[in-house]
Amino acid sequence: MALSEQFLDDEIHPIDIVEHIAEHHEWDFDRIADDQIAMAVEGQWRTYSLTLAWSGYDETLRMVCTFEMEPPAEKLAALYELLNLINDQCWAGSFTYWEDQKLMVYRYGLVLSGGQVASPEQIDTMIGAAVMSAERYYPALQLLIWGDRTPQDAIQVAIAEAYGRA
Repeated sequence: MALSEQFLDDEIHPIDIVEHIAEHHEWDFDRIADDQIAMAVEGQWRTYSLTLAWSGYDETLRMVCTFEMEPPAEKLAALYELLNLINDQCWAGSFTYWEDQKLMVYRYGLVLSGGQVASPEQIDTMIGAAVMSAERYYPALQLLIWGDRTPQDAIQVAIAEAYGRA
């Protein structure tokens, strides 16, 4: 059954949809408030913390996907240079580093102005793209911080997206 079949006749809150998706994938989640949910998604490299929040004010479903990272202070300039290179390759969402919290963050906002409703497939794809991006660039971040590579060298190991089929 498609994710959206359950919601065909109902206009449903975006966070209710996220909760249904988390249950469908058997992810650990916590409904923090009516407009916010947090969950843990297991990746190949690590477990990612995702938080999705609905803002009725600007009709945006905001998502942050985070993982801990504690680079030495002398690596911060190179880290920010690598993040610029990474963000040049990201068409949806972007990475930033929250130094105070020691978190690498992938952010994305799905604007649903004018009363638009996101489909479960859209939200599932948004979550999947966040985890896929984190997985794709995690090795480059590690090489830069702990492998003494330059940003230009580190970005070369980012797992390329495959097109076509074998």
